[in-house]
Amino acid sequence: MKTMKRSTLVIALLALIVVVAAGLWLTRKPADDKAASAAKTPAQRPALTVSVARPEATELTVTLAANGNVAAWQEAVIGSESNGLKLAEVRVNVGDTVKKGQVLAVFSPETVQADIAQARASLAEARASAADAAGNAARARTLQATGALSQQQINQYQTTEQTAKARAEAAEAVLAAQQVRGRNTQVLAPDDGVISARTATVGSVVGAGTELFRLIRQGRLEWRAEVTSAELGRIAVGTPAFVVSASGAQVKGKVRSIAPTVDPQTRAALVYVDLPNVQQNTGVKAGMFARGDFELGRSSAPTVPQSAIVPRDGFNNVFTLLPDGRVAQLKVQTGRRLKDRVEITSALPEGVQIVVQGAGFLNDGDLVRVVDAMPTTAAPAAATPAKAAASAPSPK
Repeated sequence: MKTMKRSTLVIALLALIVVVAAGLWLTRKPADDKAASAAKTPAQRPALTVSVARPEATELTVTLAANGNVAAWQEAVIGSESNGLKLAEVRVNVGDTVKKGQVLAVFSPETVQADIAQARASLAEARASAADAAGNAARARTLQATGALSQQQINQYQTTEQTAKARAEAAEAVLAAQQVRGRNTQVLAPDDGVISARTATVGSVVGAGTELFRLIRQGRLEWRAEVTSAELGRIAVGTPAFVVSASGAQVKGKVRSIAPTVDPQTRAALVYVDLPNVQQNTGVKAGMFARGDFELGRSSAPTVPQSAIVPRDGFNNVFTLLPDGRVAQLKVQTGRRLKDRVEITSALPEGVQIVVQGAGFLNDGDLVRVVDAMPTTAAPAAATPAKAAASAPSPK
């Protein structure tokens, strides 16, 4: 009886041990599975390898933007001074560069030459009459003391002398006028410059004052920039300006003068900027609309490389490096540009590091690996050993 009780007790004890062991095994298995799965899962990898840089203080030009028209500095109108003459020859065309006194066109001189010959003959006749009258008056004066001639007759001889002399002078004036007409058969350039327009046509008979050519004096152009009255005080005579035409041509000029009045409708004033010779800047022509910038000075501002700016959703952004190796997207305002650097006008955190290379492929919160920026010329040199190693025969 006692033996049976002991056997039952042993069996119960063994069963309890088995149940406890099974419970311990079941509770440890999920933890072991988690540890094993964690050991099998690799650590999170960086999304991209990037380079970073801190904003740098850069000396930038302070500019003022404006728009305006390009026009001739002064445009001379060259017309005919002769009346009723036929245009026989035109020697220049639009775009030609001319010198002061150069012959631009020639009128037929036959009519004028005939008038000059007639005037010379009239002058010779008047001079002969004047000489005869002078001789008669001289003889009358010698006889004045003898009483052979009355005082009235002597006065008549003297009056005839003066009248003949006046007629001779009038004939000289007529000849001079005809000679001027003869010189006017040649149309001369009044100044150095460039022909901007031509209406002269060979064979046409034109009247005095008819426009034949237009001349851009000295080939000078000017940019008439419209500047608001609020910004007008920042510009002074001699301020440099860069002008960009619609074709993209860039010209550097200098402020010559500032208009003394402001347009009451637009509240803007004209600023006249001298441009270089028109023939040397084929991309800038009179009548063009152009935009430009006045250089008002220089100032220091924080800048970042152009590649660090990422345009997204209509805004400019940069990616800043966080202490845990991740990046944060930051919206910024940009300003002036100098070569490959861009000014940041909005506030940046102190000591911030900004992603430069690879910024365009990142998203907010990405984990990155930072390396030093390598020059682009180093890539072929680094690739050469690898290529040689790849082409080397494998050991057998």
